[in-house]
Amino acid sequence: MGKTIAEKILGSHSGKEAQAGEIVVAQVDFAFAQDGTAPLAIESFRKMGGKEVFHRDKVAFVIDHNSPSSKPGVSSLHRLMREFSREKGFPLYDITEGICHQVMVERLPVSAGGLLVGADSHTSTYGALNCLSIGVGSTDLAASLISGRLWFKVPETLKVILNGKLSPGVYSKDVILYLIGQLGAEGANYKSIEFEGSIVDNLSMEARFTICNMVAEMGAESGIMNVDEKTLEWMRKYNPSASHPQPVRADDDANYENILEYDLSSLEPQVAKPHRVDNVVPVSEVAGLRIDQAFLGTCTNGRLEDLRIAARLLEGREVHPEVRFIVVPASRQVSLEAMKEGVIGLLIRAGAAVLNPGCGPCVGTHAGVPADGEVVLSTANRNFKGRMGNPNASIYLASPTTVAASAVKGEITDGRELQ
Repeated sequence: MGKTIAEKILGSHSGKEAQAGEIVVAQVDFAFAQDGTAPLAIESFRKMGGKEVFHRDKVAFVIDHNSPSSKPGVSSLHRLMREFSREKGFPLYDITEGICHQVMVERLPVSAGGLLVGADSHTSTYGALNCLSIGVGSTDLAASLISGRLWFKVPETLKVILNGKLSPGVYSKDVILYLIGQLGAEGANYKSIEFEGSIVDNLSMEARFTICNMVAEMGAESGIMNVDEKTLEWMRKYNPSASHPQPVRADDDANYENILEYDLSSLEPQVAKPHRVDNVVPVSEVAGLRIDQAFLGTCTNGRLEDLRIAARLLEGREVHPEVRFIVVPASRQVSLEAMKEGVIGLLIRAGAAVLNPGCGPCVGTHAGVPADGEVVLSTANRNFKGRMGNPNASIYLASPTTVAASAVKGEITDGRELQ
């Protein structure tokens, strides 16, 4: 019987024939944590008697969730991270750098076929680079920091084939929202998802990151894609120090739990309604709903491509006077490139508030917290109660085009109307 990508990568990293359902102990190629999870990982590291990290070049911390710090207690946790990383000699990406999942794809020392663990649920993002990347808890992260190894249950795999061609104004965020709506929030629990098809082939790397990032919202362990020239070009540009790519493809006779095939040629923009990511409807069903705040950013849609999409739509227009439009680039690199291209200036002139790179409003730690009863339209990956800092607000999720168009009109709007 052939192997899936997850089975092959876990097999190569554990030195055994890994099959779905088995427990393996595998060597990890990279491990990281952010400021919401690193302090507990440090505590667990010390309780386990850890002395040094397994490899200084294969570990990183990122301060992004509460960046810059909003209160003394958080500042103390940030100091703990800085001191620990200096003591152990591995990189820490501080408050200027941005969101871990963008910082890492720009600097990842791991190539295709690698195995990554991160103490963050959206570690699945790196599957777009043909890596098996899995989110873990802080205690498991600590174990991997010490030993460079971790136990894994080899996941079953769903194969998702996306056929057709997306209509103008429909983007990868619409694709993944649609899939989450079809499969449900628990439709892929503890599974790996392999994405293939003409739609995937035609997506940019940034758009592919969006899809792999959000598989967590249907319970998946990982989302993973095959290597093509776009993947290799990204690695050459951003990860030249990584080892030589060793792309992994599933065997033709791989055993999948299920194979799902969709033709998305007629897909329209999608919106996830409160308070579940799988509460997804076409934008036409919620068009006209007044919004108080629009948010463009996060590890899902804060990349340069996303900012460009919004800027093109906003050119010659202004943000509605009753809407706060908050824009947060995903990384310092994204900010610099967006400034160089004039994207940031265009967004500011249109009336957007552009913040420093980081998670900020997405997690509601210190920026963009809505008031009771307010409606927010966001490009984030989650819309649970309290996600943006107020359980009495309502969060809708959509693509950068839908969010930018809605910021202009003051109500949820199909972005294709303004293109």
